[in-house]
Amino acid sequence: MRIHLSRPHMSGQEQWRVAEAFASNFVAPLGPQLDAFEASVREYLGADVHCVGLSSGSAALHLALRIAGVGSGDEVWISSMTFAGGIFPVNYLNAKPRFFDLDPTSWTVDTAWLSEELAKASRENRLPKAIVPTDLYGQSVDLEPLQALAEQYGVRLIVDSAESLGATYKNGRKAGTGGDAAILSFNGNKIITTSGGGMLVTRHKAWAAEARFLATQARDPAPHYEHSTFGYNYRLSNICAAIGLGQIEVLDARVARRREIFARYKGALSRPGIAFMPEPDGLHSSRWLTALTIDPTETGIAREDIRLTLLEHRIESRPLWKPMHMQPLYAGAPYHGACVDERLFANGLCLPSGSDMTDEQQNEVIERITTLLDRGR
Repeated sequence: MRIHLSRPHMSGQEQWRVAEAFASNFVAPLGPQLDAFEASVREYLGADVHCVGLSSGSAALHLALRIAGVGSGDEVWISSMTFAGGIFPVNYLNAKPRFFDLDPTSWTVDTAWLSEELAKASRENRLPKAIVPTDLYGQSVDLEPLQALAEQYGVRLIVDSAESLGATYKNGRKAGTGGDAAILSFNGNKIITTSGGGMLVTRHKAWAAEARFLATQARDPAPHYEHSTFGYNYRLSNICAAIGLGQIEVLDARVARRREIFARYKGALSRPGIAFMPEPDGLHSSRWLTALTIDPTETGIAREDIRLTLLEHRIESRPLWKPMHMQPLYAGAPYHGACVDERLFANGLCLPSGSDMTDEQQNEVIERITTLLDRGR
């Protein structure tokens, strides 16, 4: 049996919620299940925010950037280590990315580099239109200094929280509540899923209203189809939202299980040359994926040795995100940092972390890795 990296894990409540949508014939894009799912996410986040269910996290980022005023030629400053869907919307708007490195103590965007470059850009009258930091592998970015910088320089802050639903920042503040807007993802491999889907979360009521308008083909009020601007078919389907209603109920349990999986990996695999993603004081990561690095000079075993051995035994793992400034698509794009993200990519690996993974399956993963490490030593 294949051991997946992170597969959907149903609660048992999804089927009757979907059946309820079918029974009421709300199988079109909008309906009461979508309204209820947006409300349930807002209640979970526990903040004065507005939630707009969308077809993907990328759609949410695209809308947030457009509403923030990003247009052709504008700069968007963004974490370099991110999923491609967290940067492509910059291209959709014909804007220009400027990439930033990670802080080695958190593996999230380095606010010192941002602060230094913002001061320089302010003096040179070339401030970005928006900053997009990425919550990585279930861990929130350092929100307080980021929000202070955005306010100081009058720049919009849009937090990519696609990987961190269920995590908390300092004082219990939920990931997904930062900045002018945050984006969430409910893709199939996320900690909870709606099959495919995402959400825009914003403290601005007007942003939420505009997002709903643009996401439903920008149809103006009229008995016919009237359009004064272009829009998108970006709304989350009511059927998918019904799945989300069954998933949101077990989100905290899923976080607890993934943290338990992380702790078992750390306890079994910690040794010289193995380093796990750190968790700064005051933060509570969802540990969406267990991420670690392997130093081959100490272990005698490289990241690829482990990944390929696991693959031979039908165990899925994958390297950390390849930084965007290293991608052919973004060759020559500005980058600021000390190449922390490059080193993490060179030696980093994500291990199977699904909340439905059994202890026996995890024991097999651990045994395969420790056997290799013992051989290398």
